[in-house]
Amino acid sequence: MKLALRDVPPRAAWALEQAGVPALLARLFAARGVKSADELDDGLARLLAPDTLRGAQDAARLLADAIAARQRICVVADYDCDGATACAVALRGLAMLGAARDTLAYVVPDRVLHGYGLTPAIVDLALQQQPGLLLTVDNGIASVAGVAHARAQGLAVIVTDHHLPARDEQGTVLLPDADAIVNPNQPGCGFESKNLAGVGVMFYVLLALRGELRARGAFAQEAQPRLDALLDLVALGTVADVVKLDANNRRLVAQGLKRIRAGRMQPGVAALFAAAARDATRASGFDFGFAIGPRINAAGRLADMTLGIECLLTDDAARAAELAQTLDAINRERRQVESGMRDQAEAMLEALLGSKMGGEPPPALAIFDPGFHEGVVGIVAARLKDRLHRPAFVFARGRDGLLKGSGRSIAGFHLRDALDLVAKRHPGVLVRFGGHAMAAGCTLADDGFETFDAALQQVAREWLDAATLARTLAVDGPLAAEHFSVETVRAIDAQVWGQAFEAPVWADEVEVIAQRLVGERHLKLTLRHGGLVRDAIWFGRSEPLPGRARLAYRLSVDQYNGRQRVQLVIESMEAAS
Repeated sequence: MKLALRDVPPRAAWALEQAGVPALLARLFAARGVKSADELDDGLARLLAPDTLRGAQDAARLLADAIAARQRICVVADYDCDGATACAVALRGLAMLGAARDTLAYVVPDRVLHGYGLTPAIVDLALQQQPGLLLTVDNGIASVAGVAHARAQGLAVIVTDHHLPARDEQGTVLLPDADAIVNPNQPGCGFESKNLAGVGVMFYVLLALRGELRARGAFAQEAQPRLDALLDLVALGTVADVVKLDANNRRLVAQGLKRIRAGRMQPGVAALFAAAARDATRASGFDFGFAIGPRINAAGRLADMTLGIECLLTDDAARAAELAQTLDAINRERRQVESGMRDQAEAMLEALLGSKMGGEPPPALAIFDPGFHEGVVGIVAARLKDRLHRPAFVFARGRDGLLKGSGRSIAGFHLRDALDLVAKRHPGVLVRFGGHAMAAGCTLADDGFETFDAALQQVAREWLDAATLARTLAVDGPLAAEHFSVETVRAIDAQVWGQAFEAPVWADEVEVIAQRLVGERHLKLTLRHGGLVRDAIWFGRSEPLPGRARLAYRLSVDQYNGRQRVQLVIESMEAAS
């Protein structure tokens, strides 16, 4: 892997330092596109206004009318962490804003039985709740048939989503005929942040609803409900969905983290931190993405996402703890299933590279095995993408006989647009598809895998060049010796890092003094760096290192026998100069 040094615009770094940002953080922020300290202000007053989000005011009026009429509202959720947190935010927020508890309900699709989104089958399931209004969260923008079916049954429909809408063969955007659509990625929406997660969109709808109810005299501004109490859930769903952390999303996440660190969180969030053995007083985006989010996602992958949603909805700490432990057990099972599938997929990949590619990976990967579990195909696709730096799809056979696939991509290859092109070139192969630039899902006809594989590789050959396919890791350069401290680690961990605003990774040339395997798959290292001896670890690597190397690393605090010490966590390596 090539280590690419991030550029640090000197004017931006200087401006941040002049505004009082510590020099090290000023350089890190400037390298990530921050130009002024205003962009680092995470105050709620700095959030983008909800009235710029197209459809939010229409949705607010419909919801205010429904609350006034005691109309039953059914939330149609999704089976990932973003969908689960969005559902919890919707139900908690509507209750805070005056909706009677007995008028609120939700349904969530079963990944295997129902597939994704507001399908006609999900509408029929929701009808059992006898609603007057359906409110989708994190889905619905492509549910043309489902919305039509709901409207035909006399239901009002509000779609809140952040995914890209569908297009016809001529490229015309197809929107469902809903009573209101709230999605920053719909045509004509001037909302500045196009990167809201589904939970963020729902939070903005609640902000608009609060404004509508205030205008109707439901409460005075000084006595209005404090929706910021929901920001722990908004932060969790935003990071777990790996959306770009632009300035607005960073504010949402920062506010959520502050509340969690101060102990102000939903009982279910507290219980999930405990189940994951993470310290909530030092909560970080890393916890959301790698500890809490996966435990909620596991329910939707292997069991029933109702477990995850109920964990986030309950106000009973004991019940929350019980549900969190159940989710933890499901997550352990998920890891076992994933590990077996990943090993099998890598074996298939090795055979493919050896027999057909002469050792060179194709520009895009597609793997299918009838024994794969469709609940974890996305995770396995992500692992393959990371290993080979190629867009990757992994497929399993669904109960209906169709092939259910999930894909992950690299920068420069818009996955949903690629699927759209495959569908146009090979009509009938893709039964349905949707998603984002970096992650997407699709369903294939039973005999469509080979055609899809060839078509995806053809698109990749057309769109990807050697420079894009070369694996690089952006690094922040060498780290001065005075910054190797617990205080530095704490200062960095206190910031909001994530997709498109990555946590710092440094690179230095070091001498490897000693190395040994721990746990059979991790490399424990003793390094000489700048004349000083340092401890380091490389998780998931068993091959020994040369005597000298340029290592890319992040810092962490290792606690042992009550002592704290800084260690390097190695991410990658280049040959020494």
